[in-house]
Amino acid sequence: MKKTISLSLITISSLFGAELTLSPIDVSSTTITEVAQNVKTSADVAEALSKSVPSVDMSRRSGIANDVLIRGQKRDNISVEVDGTKVYGACPNRMDPPVSHVLASQIDTIEVTEGPYDVTTYGTMSGGIKITTKQPSKELKGEINVGFGAWNYKKFGATVTGGNDIIRLLLSASRESSDQYEDGNGHTLAEQVKYSNAPAGNKYQTQYEDMQAYTKQSVMAKAFVKTAENQELRLSTTANRSDNVLYANSPMDAILDDSNIYSVAYNIKNISDKYKNINLEYYYSDVDHPMSTEYRNAALNPMNNKTNHMKTSMQGVKLKNDFYIETYKLLVGADASKRTWKGEYVNNVSGTVLGKSIDNALTTNAALFATLEKKYAAFNVKLGARYDHSKVQDDNAAHQSNTYDALNANIFTTYALSCANKLFVGVGQASRVPDGRELYFMKGGNTIGTPDLKQTTNQEIDAGFETNNDYFDFKIKAFYSKLSNYIYINADKTANAFENIDATVYGAELSGTYYINDDITLDMGVSYKRGQKDKALAGQNDKDLADMAPLRGNIALNYEYANNSLASISVEGSDAWSHYDADNGEQAIAGWSVLNMKIKHAVNKKFDLTLGANNLFDVTYAKSNTYADLTLISAGGTQKLLLNEPGRYIYTNLDFKF
Repeated sequence: MKKTISLSLITISSLFGAELTLSPIDVSSTTITEVAQNVKTSADVAEALSKSVPSVDMSRRSGIANDVLIRGQKRDNISVEVDGTKVYGACPNRMDPPVSHVLASQIDTIEVTEGPYDVTTYGTMSGGIKITTKQPSKELKGEINVGFGAWNYKKFGATVTGGNDIIRLLLSASRESSDQYEDGNGHTLAEQVKYSNAPAGNKYQTQYEDMQAYTKQSVMAKAFVKTAENQELRLSTTANRSDNVLYANSPMDAILDDSNIYSVAYNIKNISDKYKNINLEYYYSDVDHPMSTEYRNAALNPMNNKTNHMKTSMQGVKLKNDFYIETYKLLVGADASKRTWKGEYVNNVSGTVLGKSIDNALTTNAALFATLEKKYAAFNVKLGARYDHSKVQDDNAAHQSNTYDALNANIFTTYALSCANKLFVGVGQASRVPDGRELYFMKGGNTIGTPDLKQTTNQEIDAGFETNNDYFDFKIKAFYSKLSNYIYINADKTANAFENIDATVYGAELSGTYYINDDITLDMGVSYKRGQKDKALAGQNDKDLADMAPLRGNIALNYEYANNSLASISVEGSDAWSHYDADNGEQAIAGWSVLNMKIKHAVNKKFDLTLGANNLFDVTYAKSNTYADLTLISAGGTQKLLLNEPGRYIYTNLDFKF
């Protein structure tokens, strides 16, 4: 009776048109499978994740390239890896978050870690995302994907792979574009600004009010070469090119957003009975991100027609060794990395450099890490530890350099009450260092960053229960997180705006699937979190922590009416924001609910047709708030402009396999 479409941490996937499938779960993380095959609405990884994992929320930045939060944590509080490559965005205003530098159509699986339970990746303080893209195969095969949707959305993607016993190759390319989406009021991105109380200078010039929202292109190539028995060399490169991405409630838009991701890895398996695997990887990524006022009325004054041209790069090397020693599984490794980040303000008319935004910030890290796993009958224990030594500095002589050391550790235990029921408890501690923006960011001659910030430490406990049987799956998980020296922005300050504070975050997530019969399932997911500062910032009264979305949930009815053919109807909803940091830019947001419908029909083994509608009743609503950590335009007075979500979106996809 129980079908392979079973979930664990949130609905099957067909939810909200994202149709991501969750694999059987390690209780400390969630793995989403078959991403490229199932994400149909756009290439936006953030949108797909937020509709598939209860702990993940999305920060709406534009029609594409949106950001993710895990339990209310974003930026450097969570880590993002693509095929083992640590990825950062260049924009200090999150116009190019790390997950935007890979397309959903390129992805095979995504692993989401909730909490400080991954010691193999630098910066996994409150959670992490590990993206694995498509892998080449020996069999010659390919696929073509064509998509169309409301607001002139167009997508074309193609992948071909093949090889032999010596070499396997893969080439994947994709292009998509869209006009500006309309919210439930029928307002485009530009019109959301136009009909607000935003300053005239932040509104779009007449000739740009109807321009496209974005164009995005990507090419990925891989070669896996067998060099000897049980040995393989893996080469990978991805190039992303985005043009004219509109960020309506920010003062600037992205003229382009170009990124490159490279990796070289060598893997040796089955070295001996005990020494199971060694993997050595070198990676490099870079981002070029100029953001400009040129489409806004501000640019009509040559003095205000300017660009903040940001660039960043990240390179590193990682060594991992796996051992099976009697009944123990041991992983030991080391990694080192270097990130550069720089930016300058340029007048678009004269070409004059107006000053630095980030003056060549450099972050270096070296680390050792290990995990040990042991099973005692029904009891399983996994230990992890990591030691980091980091240094952050920039070229401005007025700014101090900073050195940080941290010991991170965790223990995660599970106890099987029976073959179907499991209890789990985890305790962990992890830290992350301040980044170049938080330490050194400059604007108008002021140092907005605070050069003497301390590193943030998260001490957390997670506990829960999971059951899986022939009739239903159910999982509930609660957590409590103590954040020491949490890096937080003070909206009242025009210089040294970042502060270290102490805070707590706690909450719970619940998900389940009920198998009504062999063809029909009912899926649901709910999440709740609350964050509080230990004390309000100086001169303020609000102790609420920003970015803590309220109670949210979803429920979906799915009908598999034929082999590989599925129809679904789902409702996604949120409570109103009753706890928010009004002193630092957040505002009350009404509760909402939206209805989504989709049908995926397998015409034959080589051709699938998908037709769907999101927000069927064209509801006007907003998901993400306006914390001052983002630079947003005014909506009148001290209130910032809230960006509404898309209204009714009808789409179709055609998938061809050969």
